[in-house]
Amino acid sequence: MRKATQGDDEARSLLYQQFAQKMFSICVRMTGNRPDAEDILQESFITAFNSLHQLREQHLFEPWLRRIIVNECIRHVKKVIRWQPVEEIDLHDAWLDADNWLQGISFEQIHQEIKSLPGGCREVFNLYVVENYSHQQIAEALEITVSTSKSQYHRARQLLKERLLKQLLRHG
Repeated sequence: MRKATQGDDEARSLLYQQFAQKMFSICVRMTGNRPDAEDILQESFITAFNSLHQLREQHLFEPWLRRIIVNECIRHVKKVIRWQPVEEIDLHDAWLDADNWLQGISFEQIHQEIKSLPGGCREVFNLYVVENYSHQQIAEALEITVSTSKSQYHRARQLLKERLLKQLLRHG
């Protein structure tokens, strides 16, 4: 890490090789497409390498890099997504809360469906479920209201469930 901080290209290359795939997965999941994910990954590593001197505890590199990646994804989303109002959704829909419907669905199927969600739903879902942001934090980061964040999250859950259940019925 010290060599990478000092600008050593080989040390930086090793860091890139160690973390690129995991961070790329975050980018793809949040953007929904490879070209944007590749651009964000590259920009994020450039930002991280230029700011390495600010990282005081080397063992925190991965969470620090993850935060940079997520922030770059958020910045990208703010440029490309036009937020559409979503009807108020019954947040206590028992059908959506039942978890046993997930049995028999592979992680890959879930991952594919998350990537195919409409932009706003996908972004809020990822930030809330995967990155553990609160709706307040999401609203601030994306410059939307808390109710929009909640509505987008519940819409994402509804769409995921509908799409995954269709796959189950179609393919068994």
